[in-house]
Amino acid sequence: MRVVLAEDLFLLRDGLVRLLEAHGFEIAAAVESGPELGRALAELDPDVAVVDVRLPPTHTDEGLQCALEARRRRPGLPVLVLSQHVEQLYARELLADGSGAVGYLLKDRVFDAGQFVDAVRRVAAGGTAMDPQVIQQLLARGPGDERPLARLTPREREVLEEMAQGRSNAAIAGKLVVTERAVAKHTANIFAKLGLEVSEDDNRRVLAVLAHLDQGR
Repeated sequence: MRVVLAEDLFLLRDGLVRLLEAHGFEIAAAVESGPELGRALAELDPDVAVVDVRLPPTHTDEGLQCALEARRRRPGLPVLVLSQHVEQLYARELLADGSGAVGYLLKDRVFDAGQFVDAVRRVAAGGTAMDPQVIQQLLARGPGDERPLARLTPREREVLEEMAQGRSNAAIAGKLVVTERAVAKHTANIFAKLGLEVSEDDNRRVLAVLAHLDQGR
C-alpha cells in the first residue's frame, strides 16, 4: 500500500515513515510543504495520504486544502488528516463531499502505534477514522438545542459516537456491553430521528450522519 506523507517536523515525519514501513506500507513520498504535497498527490497516485493540516508556506490549513483539491481531482482519494487541535471547520470540510475514505486524528494518537496504523488502513480501505475528541465536539449541543440530535437518548448518542469512529454493530455491542440486536434497534432509531435513509454501507452511513450533524451547527 503506497502512502504519501506530509509533515513539516522532521523528527515526526521520519518517525512516521519508519512506523509505516515497519507495518508493511510503501512510502511513495514524505514531504514537508504544501506545494510538495500537491505535486506528490497529483503525480504519484497513492493509495492513501497522511497529511498534517498545517504546512508551509502558510502554516494555516495548507495541508488540508491540498488534500481536498486532490480529492476533487480524484474523488474518494483516501485522506487521513493529522491536527494538533480539534478544528470543527476542518472536520466539516473533510466530510463535506460524503464520499468516504477520510480520517481526522489528533497528533497525540500517533504515539499509539496500533491505533494510528489501524486508522491508516481503515481510511485506505474506504472507511472512516475520526478522533473521539472530534466526534465529541461534533455531537456537542448546548441547552435549548432543538435540532434533531437533541431528540436522541443518551444511549443513542453513545451508539452514534461509536458508529462515527467506524465501528461495526458487533464492535459497538461489545464496547457498550449490549446485544447486537439492541445496537441495531438504536441505529434504526437514530436514523429515524435524524431523518436519514438507512444504508447497508456503514462507512457512507457514518459520513452521512456526521455531515448532517455538522451542517446543523
